[in-house]
Amino acid sequence: MKAKAVITGIGGYLPEDILDNQELSRMVDTTDEWIMTRVGIKERHILRDPHLGTSYLGACAVKDLMSKKNIKPEEIEVILCATSTPDNIFPSTASKIAEAVGIKNAFAFDIQAACSGFLVGLNIATGFIESGRYKKVLVVAAEKMSFMVDYQDRQTCPLFGDGGAAALVEPTTEEGIGIVDCLLHTDGVGYQHLHMKSGGSVSPASHDTVERREHYIYQEGSAVFKHAVSDMSQVCADILERNNLTGEDIDWLVPHQANLRIIDAVVKRTAIPHERVMINIEHIGNTSAASVPLCLWEYQDRLKKGDKLLLTAFGAGFIWGAVYLQWGF
Repeated sequence: MKAKAVITGIGGYLPEDILDNQELSRMVDTTDEWIMTRVGIKERHILRDPHLGTSYLGACAVKDLMSKKNIKPEEIEVILCATSTPDNIFPSTASKIAEAVGIKNAFAFDIQAACSGFLVGLNIATGFIESGRYKKVLVVAAEKMSFMVDYQDRQTCPLFGDGGAAALVEPTTEEGIGIVDCLLHTDGVGYQHLHMKSGGSVSPASHDTVERREHYIYQEGSAVFKHAVSDMSQVCADILERNNLTGEDIDWLVPHQANLRIIDAVVKRTAIPHERVMINIEHIGNTSAASVPLCLWEYQDRLKKGDKLLLTAFGAGFIWGAVYLQWGF
């Protein structure tokens, strides 16, 4: 029997420092009521140490996972790191995570798929496992979003937080568990609505770009909201249909934690009962690629082996998708 890929462990890390709405309201013209009404976020974790970056968050998550699973560093064969906030343009953040945790026998690389990065990473890991070439693949999603948040922009600064999570993907021939299906899409029309204006090869950093504050997240919230609701809802419906499932068959919906109103709209359209939806946005905020695996990390004690999970995310690019899996432990 051909082996399937299955998540066999999950680790996570959130920085200790918390930026709540009260503190934020002293930094920018906003209020707790305004933020909670529009996005449903009360606090977010922030890695305040300027000398620590995304690799630190990812390494802490990997260490948490490896300690729980009693895995030795030399057992890991591949590390994929999904991030939009790399430590450096090069080398890869994945390589720095490998060095930090003592992994020497793996190859490592980064994935830039914005908030959908973990889903893309799972899809790649599934291919590696199903090929039979690799047995232990780490999918890490980590983001230091606070470094590119403009705390003078009241529209975007309440949204984002920092954190990291890691999933171990291994082969299995056991029935009733494993990654069953993945559906991903990209539409470049989204560039105009969500991007960082400068800092890349098209518009390198300069005195002028810094002065114009072009090294922060630029987002047209209304357009992103509409696309996120429509596209996440549709991709969930599509993956359910092609696996002969309905919302009632799903034990847990795990949506990207971007905005509570987006989550509520997707839940309504998929007809999955609200009590079976993983939500932690109120105390974590939007951690981009890390948000879906951080939900898995937080809810893992409530999961049962064989539970049917539907993961979905939407991010800059636009890139969005869904993964249907049966929980492995």
